[in-house]
Amino acid sequence: MKVILLLLIAFNLLASSKYSLRLAQGKASNYDLGEILTGSIGKFKNEDKVYSLDAGYLLAESFKGSSFDIYLRSGLSNFTQGAGKDNIYEMTIYLKAFWNIDFLDNRARIGFGEGLSYTSGVLAVEREDAVSYGDNNSHFLNYLDISADFNFGLLSGVKTLDQTYVGVLIKHRSGIFGLINNVRHGGSNYLNVYVETNF
Repeated sequence: MKVILLLLIAFNLLASSKYSLRLAQGKASNYDLGEILTGSIGKFKNEDKVYSLDAGYLLAESFKGSSFDIYLRSGLSNFTQGAGKDNIYEMTIYLKAFWNIDFLDNRARIGFGEGLSYTSGVLAVEREDAVSYGDNNSHFLNYLDISADFNFGLLSGVKTLDQTYVGVLIKHRSGIFGLINNVRHGGSNYLNVYVETNF
């Protein structure tokens, strides 16, 4: 953890804020995306976890005079699935918009990303979901990246962490009701906590 903190401080000293780096860890949820967004978050598959590293490039700051920043991002994830199941790796590429909310000398952000996800195998949670509905599975699916965070540097008063954010994230894979590879129910939702820095 100390090494990660030192890296975040080093990145923030560069202070160009054109690039971002995010480290996240999460668990698979038994709820679908709609249920999670309305507050049902407590039911987890404890053996199914994900560890992610995402990097981004700022395409537009305060897009057309608004409170939105837009990034092009890509990520690598490692899904662990419990005893007797292989680890699965994921690559994502997506556009992500952050709505910046400045208040009380701090900044919060609501983020929404849309793109593509490819996994090296079929995730156990996706296989279970598909089987219960008699549906298909796919390595290649739509990807949503939904997040909320706050500026930890401003909150803590540590200037070198000014562009460091701490937050929560939903990693969502789906076939968009059958539009991608005829997958209607074989998707997954992973709830994460993360640290992200702009540099």
